[in-house]
Amino acid sequence: MNAKSHLPDITSQNNSLNAQPLQWVGMEGISLPLHVLPHDGEPIHTHAKADIFVSLNKAEAKGIHMSRLYLLLKEQLANQPLTGESLTALLNTMLHSQQGLSLSAKVNLAFELTLNKPALLSNQSGYQAYPVNVCKTIEDGEINTELSLTIAYSSTCPCSAALSRKALSDAVAEQFTEQHVDKNALLEWLSSEQGSIATPHSQRSYAYITMRIKGEELPDLPALITQLESAIGTPVQTAVKREDEQAFAKLNAENLLFCEDAARRIKQALELKTNICDYHFKVEHQESLHAHNAVVYDRKFSQQRVI
Repeated sequence: MNAKSHLPDITSQNNSLNAQPLQWVGMEGISLPLHVLPHDGEPIHTHAKADIFVSLNKAEAKGIHMSRLYLLLKEQLANQPLTGESLTALLNTMLHSQQGLSLSAKVNLAFELTLNKPALLSNQSGYQAYPVNVCKTIEDGEINTELSLTIAYSSTCPCSAALSRKALSDAVAEQFTEQHVDKNALLEWLSSEQGSIATPHSQRSYAYITMRIKGEELPDLPALITQLESAIGTPVQTAVKREDEQAFAKLNAENLLFCEDAARRIKQALELKTNICDYHFKVEHQESLHAHNAVVYDRKFSQQRVI
C-alpha cells in the first residue's frame, strides 16, 4: 500500500464548529520569476511577489487545499510570459483544484519593471525601475483586471518660477541703470555668480495610478509608462552628462507644474485610453519649500460632479 495513503488530511474533514464561509483564503508574498512581454522587443525578466487566494464558500469545510494553489502558480506563471490569458487560465485552474469549495479566485503580482532609458541629448542611458502591480479576480463569474503603476517625475513650481523671474528682473534693473544696456556686459553678468539671483523650487514627485483594464489583453507596460511620462512632461533621468542636465533644466522650465497641472495631464492621458474602463490615482509633490506634500486624488470623469 502507498505510504502516502496513511498520511492524514484534516482539511478534508468537516468543520464541526463555527461553520461559516470565508471571502479569501490563500497565501501572500510568494517569490516568482516572471517574464513581461513588450509588444515589440525582447522579454523583460523580473521577480514578483505573488498573492494567491480562493474563496471558501462551503461553510462546513475545514479549509482549502493551499498547496495546490502554490503548485499551480509555479507551474503556470513561473518563467512564463505574463499575459491576460495566462492569468485567466490560472484562476480557472485554481477554482477547479478546490473540488467545489470555492466560487471566486484572485491572483496579485507585485514587481518592478526595469527599463533602459536614454538620456535627453547624449548617448548615455541608464536603468529605471517602475513598481507595477497586476491583480486579476473571478468573482460571481465576473473577471476583473486591475493594473497599478508608480511613476516618478520632476515638478518645478510655477509660482516660485514667477517670483524668481521677478527677482532677476529687479536685479538687472538695479545693476544696469542706463537706458541702453551693453549686450555683452549683460550676458557676462548673467553668466557670473551674480546672475544667480533666485532659483525656483523643484521636487521629485510621484503619480500612483490604478487602472481597470477592459478585455483580456494586458497593456504594453513599457509603452504605457512612456506615454504617461510624456503626458506629464518631466520624467526623472538616469545617466546624464552636462548637456543632458542642462536640457533637463530647460524641460522643467517649459513644463512648470502645480500638482493640479500634473493631475490633469494624467487624467487626460487616461481618458484617451480605450482599453481602460476605470481608474483612480494620487499625485504627490514632495515639496522642497515646505515640510508637507502637495497632493491630488482623482477618479474617472463619470464618477465626478463638474460645476
